[in-house]
Amino acid sequence: YGFYTGFDSDNSSGDFSEANHKVAEMLDLDPHQSNRTGEHNGETEIQENGIKRHRTSLPAPMFSRSDFSVWSILKKCIGLELSKITMPIVFNEPLSFLQRITEYMEHIYLINKACSHADPLERMQAVAAFAVSAVASQWERTGKPFNPLLGETYELTREDLGFRFISEQVSHHPPISAFYSEGLNKDFVFHGSIYPKLKFWGKSIEAEPRGTITLELLKHNEAYTWTNPTCCVHNVIIGKLWLEQYGMVEIVNHSTGDKCVLNFKPCGLFGKELHRVEGYIQDKNRKKLCVIYGKWTECLWCTDPTTYETYKKNDKRGGEQKKLKPSEDVIKSENDEADDMPEVQDTVQFIPGSKLLWRINCRPPNSSQMYNFTSFAVSLNELEKGMEAILAPTDCRLRPDIRNMENGNMDVASKEKERLEEKQRAARKERAKDEVEWHTRWFHQGTNPYTGTSDWLYSGGYFDRNFSDCPDIY
Repeated sequence: YGFYTGFDSDNSSGDFSEANHKVAEMLDLDPHQSNRTGEHNGETEIQENGIKRHRTSLPAPMFSRSDFSVWSILKKCIGLELSKITMPIVFNEPLSFLQRITEYMEHIYLINKACSHADPLERMQAVAAFAVSAVASQWERTGKPFNPLLGETYELTREDLGFRFISEQVSHHPPISAFYSEGLNKDFVFHGSIYPKLKFWGKSIEAEPRGTITLELLKHNEAYTWTNPTCCVHNVIIGKLWLEQYGMVEIVNHSTGDKCVLNFKPCGLFGKELHRVEGYIQDKNRKKLCVIYGKWTECLWCTDPTTYETYKKNDKRGGEQKKLKPSEDVIKSENDEADDMPEVQDTVQFIPGSKLLWRINCRPPNSSQMYNFTSFAVSLNELEKGMEAILAPTDCRLRPDIRNMENGNMDVASKEKERLEEKQRAARKERAKDEVEWHTRWFHQGTNPYTGTSDWLYSGGYFDRNFSDCPDIY
């Protein structure tokens, strides 16, 4: 999840700090010229019914990355481990990776739907849709989230959506982020740890996901586990960056033995399969119960296997399909080579009788000026009045580099990023000198009770708000 995590190591030599300092000079960006579109300058507003209305825009618009090339950085690092590379802040988006993980919760209504269904097949369909929706926010998001500092945390309580969420950066080498969320009605628990393995292929960067994701539906006494698909960003050397997800995702219901197998298809030579997801749900006897199809950037449908097979046969008999018009999802850059990027993105072909499981949320009209954030993502770094007094001192919202970037103060953000990384390096050296081990605060290493594999489990106690022994990381 989030292909860039792992950059900005505290082992880095700082060779690119000069590039960081030059960023602000090269950007034609006035932090005072913000694009606040709301009447309340993007600040939180209380509606008459008492429910908070979250901000709808960032304090400052994003800048153009057109003058910068990822390749100008990577070409100096051929042969180096990607986790040793420090990237200039211009390639970032103003969120920590911990906040990006929280975007799993954008489509929490699918968990609520799963909780409400009496039929285990319908529950699995809703969970499958939730697993796909979790990667949907990455569509067109080619900015790099900030790498969390060791001990960094993020909390989010959304009473309107019925959940609370806490995450912690539990390891820096390798970078591991652990998270835990629970329903405010005590109806579900959602937790996991994520540590992608990065590979640089010359023209693309690939993040192979590691770590188990677990969803427990408490009322039904059910637990589901899965791992995310591989994420790949193309054209890191030249052309327009574009992103795809591919690989097999297997969701297991450990109570019933049902499985959902989803194939996130690679785009192929002519882009015919780009963004496509196809799979099926089977029972413990491997009998196919339903077929799932769609796109992780658009929607997900399900139908019964017989209908699907009949449609496929008729589709083949129909000969060559008529060419579909290119959509705006994928745009060919003038600088791209012919095989750099698919030219055509078709829409999902609906099979009559199918049931809609999920559809992607519309993005705000000013999303392209806000790093292609969804409405949910726009609200994540919001620092409401009085919040500072109750947050853990390690919360992402208090990070000065992210806060300054969000406000358009790029030069300050760049210097703060470098200061925080240096502070982290110094703290690590101090611990090594005194032979002191780092202790995580809210999570501990253990075994996932359903898969038997190593996992990071929530220790509890965060929402008691005893933050006296939190580390000083900012």
